[in-house]
Amino acid sequence: MRVIAWLVEGTWPACVDAVRTHAPEADEVVLLHVSGPDVPGVAHGAFAGLLGRGGPKRDPGTRLEDLGSTSAAELLDAAAERLGRPCTRMERAGRVEREVVAAAGDADLLVLARDGDRARLGPHSLGPAVRFAVDHAPCPVLLVWPETAPGIATLPPPPPPHH
Repeated sequence: MRVIAWLVEGTWPACVDAVRTHAPEADEVVLLHVSGPDVPGVAHGAFAGLLGRGGPKRDPGTRLEDLGSTSAAELLDAAAERLGRPCTRMERAGRVEREVVAAAGDADLLVLARDGDRARLGPHSLGPAVRFAVDHAPCPVLLVWPETAPGIATLPPPPPPHH
């Protein structure tokens, strides 16, 4: 069985722990990190539009891409160490939600963490990227809370009856 764990800054330990708990040792584990194009893209655009006379070597977007790549590598290293068993590290760049779904194309299980409002139970506990991945993943999904789940008392009240 091939297990993909989508790792995001701030929630990745819960995904790694879920893999350790739910994926047998014989399973192939892939630790996935996806970098979005938003921040470097803004810097590239600002440099080209406002500051572009300095040449491409001074483009701050390139520096941001390099920093993001270094950060992703460090995150994957920390996750592999926490996992404590053989795994593959995968870095992708692009539209995050689409890259995650594409990476899960040949997976038997996708592990990901909630990224929205985690103070209460409810649909707002999923941000747009996680919602997209859950809705479009071509395999079973294991959705985990990054920390202890809120209690049942945080459930929203039922809707009023229809007349």
